[in-house]
Amino acid sequence: MKKLVSFAVISLLVLVLAACGSSGNGSDGKGIKEGKLVVGASNVPHAEILEEAAALLKEKGIELEIQRFSDYIIPNQALRDKDLDANYFQHQPYLESQIADNDYDFESAGGVHIEPIGVYSQKYASLEELPEKAEILMSNSIADHGRILSMLQEKGLITLKEGVEPIAATVNDIEENPKDLQFNTQFEAAFLPQAYLNGDGDAVLINGNYALGADIDPAKEAIELESPENNPYVNLVVIRSEDKGNEQIKALVEVLQSEEIRAFIEEKYQGTVIPAAGE
Repeated sequence: MKKLVSFAVISLLVLVLAACGSSGNGSDGKGIKEGKLVVGASNVPHAEILEEAAALLKEKGIELEIQRFSDYIIPNQALRDKDLDANYFQHQPYLESQIADNDYDFESAGGVHIEPIGVYSQKYASLEELPEKAEILMSNSIADHGRILSMLQEKGLITLKEGVEPIAATVNDIEENPKDLQFNTQFEAAFLPQAYLNGDGDAVLINGNYALGADIDPAKEAIELESPENNPYVNLVVIRSEDKGNEQIKALVEVLQSEEIRAFIEEKYQGTVIPAAGE
């Protein structure tokens, strides 16, 4: 009996020690590991920028593993589940909507770049040429609607209702629509480039990363680009709030906001991706 008790005690100690040794930043064994970061990103330009940053992080003793995603949902789920240490694909309004909808305990660790959204058309060379009742294709993501409608208001195509916060506007907040533009909001953002290439609709609003990912050059093909001035849609490094202050996360953001990466962005993307101010 004593031998059985002793064996049970030893087994319990082994299990406790094993659990402590594999805990990382959490009891489930997941979380940020010393000397390594796993970051999820959209293919273009985010993963490309991270690839450029990897060598700079290596100099700081941090190995960067990049996981690529083609949608806007899974990267936040993976961050919540600690399969990622950070993600880099979203702007503040989208992040806030995801936190509200999913109760994520996330925050921004810093901004890196802006991708001006573009208007594309196979039929018309300017916004002024759009006809009465032109069909405008746009993302089904409500987080994108305020951005798109604010841009169209700035260009003089619509007027939003007085008192509506532009960043939160929806098509129901349009007060004046002189050309009676028809807004089709049924498209997943990732499918909009193909819709444009197919010649669907009269104009298509495409997020910069999806345009670049489909080999569409915003500088050459967009009939209008969103102004980067006072733009709240800076793409962010997003982390779990519990990792705020982590030195490896700080190093990641410092590298992504460095002069070396700013120069890389400016040279590679020629104004279709713009370095952020770094806040």
